[in-house]
Amino acid sequence: MKTINTITYDKEELELLDFIENEAPNSVPHVAMEIERLKGAVKSKLSKRKTINLRPLENDLEKIKTEAIKAGMPYQTLIRCYYSSIC
Repeated sequence: MKTINTITYDKEELELLDFIENEAPNSVPHVAMEIERLKGAVKSKLSKRKTINLRPLENDLEKIKTEAIKAGMPYQTLIRCYYSSIC
């Protein structure tokens, strides 16, 4: 690990920085199309939802449902909001 300008880089990142700064890498053909393809792949990966099962205590679920009613949203949405705020 090495810190440069308050950013810490590992060995692989330092090698990549050295290559970019000192060896003039070649661009890929049709770079604009490649960027759009990669953006689509990232968007697809990040937008996929995974189903999970939770088994909360009955009392905890009732508290969540009460908070959801106060917030004016379904309790599943409230749980997703809680989850999103900590990730």
